[in-house]
Amino acid sequence: MKVVIVGNGVAGANCALAVRQRDSSADITMIGGETDYFFSRTALMYAYMDMMSRRDLEPFERHAWQRQRINCVRGWVTDHDASARTVTVDGAKTYDYDRLVYAVGASANMFGWEGIDDVKKGVVHFISMQDLDECESLTPSTRRAVVVGGGLIGIELVECLRFHGVEVTFLVREPWYWPMAIGEEEADFVTRHMRDHGVDIRLSEEMTKVEHDAEGRVSRVHTSAGDVIDCQMLGVCAGVRPNVARLKEFRDPPPIDRGIVVNEFLQTEDPNIFAIGDCAQIHTDEGDPYIESIWYSAKRHGILTARNLYGERAAYRRPIFFNSSKFFEVEYTTVGDVMLAPEGSQTIYLKHPKRDLSVRIVHHDGAVIGFNMLGSRWDHEILERWVQERRDPEWVLTKLRAAQYDVEFGRAPLRDLVRSDLPLTDQPRSLGAA
Repeated sequence: MKVVIVGNGVAGANCALAVRQRDSSADITMIGGETDYFFSRTALMYAYMDMMSRRDLEPFERHAWQRQRINCVRGWVTDHDASARTVTVDGAKTYDYDRLVYAVGASANMFGWEGIDDVKKGVVHFISMQDLDECESLTPSTRRAVVVGGGLIGIELVECLRFHGVEVTFLVREPWYWPMAIGEEEADFVTRHMRDHGVDIRLSEEMTKVEHDAEGRVSRVHTSAGDVIDCQMLGVCAGVRPNVARLKEFRDPPPIDRGIVVNEFLQTEDPNIFAIGDCAQIHTDEGDPYIESIWYSAKRHGILTARNLYGERAAYRRPIFFNSSKFFEVEYTTVGDVMLAPEGSQTIYLKHPKRDLSVRIVHHDGAVIGFNMLGSRWDHEILERWVQERRDPEWVLTKLRAAQYDVEFGRAPLRDLVRSDLPLTDQPRSLGAA
């Protein structure tokens, strides 16, 4: 079987490896225009902060792809002919397939701020390797930057810029940092932590207008509070969207809504074509269509699809949500339903009186449904199991130490946490998604 995978990110790479594990004779081609080989996108910030080289970002030795007989092609797919079962790369060479997998990922959201389209230099994102190149090229000549968007990508870019000594204003249009994911109580000390690192974070304030200098480089940003901020770099980190715009220009594009429309088997209306990762809009009988823009889900998509390419009918089911990251030095682990929990959910919130350390346990109808843990490390598999088992929240409190993942002599002092029982804080949904 000939399998062509468009995209060499985490979804595409895991699909290719899983196909090879299943079928030693498969002809596998993985096409990516961003880099020659799969790299860990979640580690971009460590390259920007000079902690890792670009080669270090690649989880596998390059010879492993040759050993696995996976043909890694550098280039952009520019057309697709469904009747001939071919894709064209860079307007020239064609590759034929028996099964085609789109794994084209996501691109940064952009909005219609006044003046943004006239800026020729200095507007950056922080998603791709090309974004990293642009950030690095601008950093030496940047005294002040403005970063727009209050999520994980935004704070990563802020941290990188502060590492390089750049003054940063962080504009967050919501009343507190990242209300989609963390409660107001956690956001308070994350915000304080950023300010301790010299970040000028401004809440309930957004960008309204952008100006540029004579060379077309961003020079000033206007905000909704009436302020004008001089800057030489503008980081737009206001979420992502499926990277499907260019696919619409193909001779035979896949079905596209917000993303590539697939069923529960991650299969399009053409049984030989699939879509996985951030670009897939999944339709099932269990609820509204959804897109999962998260690394862990993309990996699962790739592995599952390798089975369905061979005729299995393995349905994708959303797992219990999990993510982990850091806000500068503050560890963050989330599992299950937290800020989007059902109406009537309650919170057990525990906060250390002197340290940036908190535990949020969300429960509904007597069962734990989610966790937000900040300031320490946690074993998400144990937390997931407690959600699956619908454990009583008071029982979970007695077992928390079993889920701690801190080093032996650095465990967070849970005995010192101060408990509050609260209704779950509503996120400001009226502001819309970033």
